[in-house]
Amino acid sequence: MYIMDDGIRLYAALELPEACAPRLPLVIVLHGFTGHMDEPHLVALSETIRGLGCATLRVELYGHGRSGGSFREHTIYKWVNNALRVIDYARSLDFVEGLYLCGHSQGGLTAMLAAGMKADALDGLILLSPATMIPDLARAGADLAGSSFDPRHVPERLSTWEGLTLDGNYARVAQTVRVEPAIDAYDGPVLLIQGTADETVPRACAERAAGRYRNCELVWLPEDDHCYNFQLPLAQKALGDWLGRQLAASGRPRC
Repeated sequence: MYIMDDGIRLYAALELPEACAPRLPLVIVLHGFTGHMDEPHLVALSETIRGLGCATLRVELYGHGRSGGSFREHTIYKWVNNALRVIDYARSLDFVEGLYLCGHSQGGLTAMLAAGMKADALDGLILLSPATMIPDLARAGADLAGSSFDPRHVPERLSTWEGLTLDGNYARVAQTVRVEPAIDAYDGPVLLIQGTADETVPRACAERAAGRYRNCELVWLPEDDHCYNFQLPLAQKALGDWLGRQLAASGRPRC
């Protein structure tokens, strides 16, 4: 299926648990930079969510996967606008009673920003290795491949891994992003999961974000990487335990 956002088609998969009540919670799941909805960790975590009686809505954002737009032209602003549109779509579904937002890496950063804008629409926020260092890198004049540039004169082409390139506007947009106000604007429950051997997002990023949220549980996966290739079952357990507690506290019926 596709969700339309300002003329761009966002590819999505809406999946229900095997047995479900007439009304049930839904968790929106966003991938990360260069990612897509069918990455193993996102599929596995979505299965865990559905095992608790929730629906999942996995979405591929601008310039990624089977969605419209080019990778080179995507920016965090475009992703945040996508996320806001997807939240509105989810809220329009007749069966949805309770809404959670989950994002990995750049999708986690996007989820943080969107949650700050739509705090009243969300019952919880799930952050998977959120890439909060992206704005800091852009302001310091570093692209995602580790090359440096003058942050006051951003080049028209930025490097990334696997031979991919980004338009300079990616960095220009990222330079304006402030994560702290978004954190302060969201006072709902938050789960943050990160591997202790994450090669992409520094541990300090997770510690700062978790410490600033008013109601955040931080779970470390021992010796695990950015996409949970070594401790995925632990990530599933952490998510299942946290979400199970949120559902029980909400008093909503579960399958």
